[in-house]
Amino acid sequence: MGINEKPTIGFVGTGVMGKSMAHRLLHAGYPLHIYTRTKEKAEELMTSGANWQASVADVANHSDVVITMVGYPSDVEEIYFGQRGIIENARPQSVVIDMTTSSPELASKIAEEAAKKEVSVLDAPVSGGDIGARNGKLSIMVGGEQKIFEKVAPIFEELGSQYVWQGLAGAGQFTKMCNQIAIASTMIGVTEALVYAEKSGLDPDTVLESISGGAAGSWSLSNLTPRVIKRDFSPGFFVKHFIKDMKIALDSAEKMELELPGLRLARQMYEQIAESGEENSGTQALYKYYGLQN
Repeated sequence: MGINEKPTIGFVGTGVMGKSMAHRLLHAGYPLHIYTRTKEKAEELMTSGANWQASVADVANHSDVVITMVGYPSDVEEIYFGQRGIIENARPQSVVIDMTTSSPELASKIAEEAAKKEVSVLDAPVSGGDIGARNGKLSIMVGGEQKIFEKVAPIFEELGSQYVWQGLAGAGQFTKMCNQIAIASTMIGVTEALVYAEKSGLDPDTVLESISGGAAGSWSLSNLTPRVIKRDFSPGFFVKHFIKDMKIALDSAEKMELELPGLRLARQMYEQIAESGEENSGTQALYKYYGLQN
């Protein structure tokens, strides 16, 4: 890579958010290699100039920076470890960035193993959903060595409006758990407010207009409530993935001997709507919980 050349990026996982993130990197002029389990999902990116690779090992072999955005901690383990995993096949001196929401313990394990191969790792989960990914307005929470964070900051700048170094390996994931804990209880309040407005005969649109600019204002209220009013439950972030995140946070809190009753209630409510068939809906589908109670 020349002095003025952009690093070649490998991107693993082009789902709801990953696809938009990869598009932004392509449009910013980064050479991009991609891999996803279902090649058809990557066709649009390939048409836009991304290079398809047949495995995560091949992506790692061809890239200066590897970004991963997959579903579950088990998926992260699968793509990072083993003979055909990212760590074993990444170039020495390359940087690997896991943007999946995963466990802090796993983030630390990946960083430790990668260091043996002279590979630097950042855990950098994000918040902002499909809207933030599409518009480059994600909030990125980063753990790992600060000098590596500064090295790849131009990449984060293309993906997010806010990217903050939080500390060493695992700190990004701990910060994302703080984010998910805050959202979990917020979503209960947001959906209950909407149900209450509708039951009392108010126009939900005008109620939203009044309360979103006041003390009740939140990202969830402004961005997800309009979808619910339109009965749009398509995923910006899957219910099943939110349940996964809440489990990680509760397990972590238990290790710290910390009780989080609001988070525990939110998880129970989301599990109930998942069992009713909403696991692949967006998190705003919590609205349907109240229908299940009648």
